[in-house]
Amino acid sequence: MKTVKKKSKIKHVVYLILALAMLVYALPMISFKPGAGWVSIFGAVWAAFAFLVIGAHLHFILGVNEEKQRALDAVRRAKLREWQSKWSEEGKHGQSM
Repeated sequence: MKTVKKKSKIKHVVYLILALAMLVYALPMISFKPGAGWVSIFGAVWAAFAFLVIGAHLHFILGVNEEKQRALDAVRRAKLREWQSKWSEEGKHGQSM
């Protein structure tokens, strides 16, 4: 059976730093003055998405769901074994015909 290589968290740290840098750069430029209209709505939505990206990367880096991920990996491996045995049985039946 193949061993699953643990994904590196470095990529997520880099993306987190980039998202934080973009947010720190853009927040002072976003206008929330009355009468700004679409500009302030766009800025608020953009900042919300930036915070979502930052939160997602922090969630992955901190490994909040490592136990859940291990359980999902075990289920995936079991399904793979089941499919492989099913395919090998179908191959035997197909060759005997």
